[in-house]
Amino acid sequence: MCGRYTLTVTLEELMLRYWIEEARFPFHQPKYNVAPGQQVFAVIHDGTKRRLGQLKWGLVPPWADDPKIGFKMINARAETAAAKPAFAEPIRRKRCLIPADGFYEWKKQGNGKQPMRIALRDRAVFSFAGLYEIWEAPDGSRISSCTILTTEPNSLMSPIHDRMPVILDPADEPLWLERRPLDTGELNRIFKPYDADKLEAYPVTPAVGKADFDSPECIKPYRQDEQLELF
Repeated sequence: MCGRYTLTVTLEELMLRYWIEEARFPFHQPKYNVAPGQQVFAVIHDGTKRRLGQLKWGLVPPWADDPKIGFKMINARAETAAAKPAFAEPIRRKRCLIPADGFYEWKKQGNGKQPMRIALRDRAVFSFAGLYEIWEAPDGSRISSCTILTTEPNSLMSPIHDRMPVILDPADEPLWLERRPLDTGELNRIFKPYDADKLEAYPVTPAVGKADFDSPECIKPYRQDEQLELF
């Protein structure tokens, strides 16, 4: 699964990376510990151009009685998403890019777990394959939400976890944003595990387990003999 990630670049860098002409956000504060339920950046194509906006992480289907269901839908298995009621329509026509520059996963170690940060070796921004949906409450209020697709792990991730997020090859990003159903061949290529040689994993502070701990300390390499002072 993918339950935490990072996006530490500036808004200007995001706009340049995704060819965004304008954004409605006055600023973007670097995020070192993005958690489910938070508003996250996403890129969609509106039929004319790319747009950068914010979606709540945890997809809420239009038919849901309670938006809290979103906390159970932060991820969707790429292999079965098209057959699931919550994801069938989004995977056909409501696909998005979710920018990140790293993500966290917890590796079993002895009697505990060591959080690891996984990032591109060159530390560049990359895109998770995301799906989005819009839920409307009886009073007319709306929640725009998203989920991150996951796939089988590559050789780097398999010792850490049995799943990993779908990371898009930059060349496939325009295809993923197209507003049409993709065929099986296109989806299978996109959903394959990302090249392990382009990724790096390293241990980080256990403090990333706290969703409200959002600090540059989150992404620093960590030794078990170190102790982070939180206060």
